[in-house]
Amino acid sequence: MSGFEDIREHMEVIGADGVHIGTVDRVEDNRIKLIRADSGVAHTEHHHFIPRGLVAEVEGDKVRLTAKGDVVADLFEEEESGGPIG
Repeated sequence: MSGFEDIREHMEVIGADGVHIGTVDRVEDNRIKLIRADSGVAHTEHHHFIPRGLVAEVEGDKVRLTAKGDVVADLFEEEESGGPIG
């Protein structure tokens, strides 16, 4: 079990290699919504979401993902003002 149900606001999200990915805003359905201003990518005009399937484990105040930091941005789900893309 990954501990997905233990994810809380303001936890740090890190890649499998320990690289900072972002900060949890909240959990919505089966996704982690990242704080817009700290989503690990250059643009902040929309929120980024991490699917539950990418969560390896929750350890202390960190959510560790199964993917390395340099590939996680390619796996983000994005939300524009009109709703989720996908």
